[in-house]
Amino acid sequence: MTYVCSDLHGLAVEPFKNMLSSTEFEDGDRLYILGDVIDRNGDGGIELLEYIMSREDFTMLLGNHEDMLLRCRWLFNEVSDEGIAGLSTRSLEDLTVWMRNGCEPTIASLKKIIKTDKPRFDGLIDFVSSLPYYKTVEVNGRTFFLCHSGPGNFKKKRTPESYTKNELIWYRPKVKDKFYENITTVFGHTPTFVFSPKYQGRILTTPTWIDIDVGAAAGLPPAFLRLDDMKEFYF
Repeated sequence: MTYVCSDLHGLAVEPFKNMLSSTEFEDGDRLYILGDVIDRNGDGGIELLEYIMSREDFTMLLGNHEDMLLRCRWLFNEVSDEGIAGLSTRSLEDLTVWMRNGCEPTIASLKKIIKTDKPRFDGLIDFVSSLPYYKTVEVNGRTFFLCHSGPGNFKKKRTPESYTKNELIWYRPKVKDKFYENITTVFGHTPTFVFSPKYQGRILTTPTWIDIDVGAAAGLPPAFLRLDDMKEFYF
């Protein structure tokens, strides 16, 4: 069986394990996590990120929050006064954007780790740096295009691999958007309640795409979707 979830945003490991076990996930199954494990809540998702790293049956995609971490990795280096003065405008802009998006618990956790276990910190950064920003999977003869945000600048003639990283991690779709007719696009990034309060805490399914971000960043439990039979799991 193939499962997807997204935008866990600092969820603790034990609740995540309990949720996953409630979906009937078992040996031989695969879970795709469509980005944004870190930031906003708890320890910033660092413990959960390490758990994901340990699981060969999980595939995580890059989210915009992981990308913001990578853009600000310089923050964890030893920075002298001269170094601070020499930071580029772009670096400071990147940090400002991340600060506006709930980075504080993530930074606090990573600073603790880097002080006591630099190889552990390096392993986390290497893992995040290696994350793909899309996957196409076939389940029961049906093709799914998995990414973090849905494809920006969508054109039917464009193939999934033609989209840039930023087009797949920052886009904000509208309900009327239509993507591929023969491929189902699955993403998170935009909480479903943004489209309408009636979708709060629920997966939003349209004729060509599915948004599975049900608002964990705002404290709501995440949802899981099983692609084999399109069963939705809520907690």
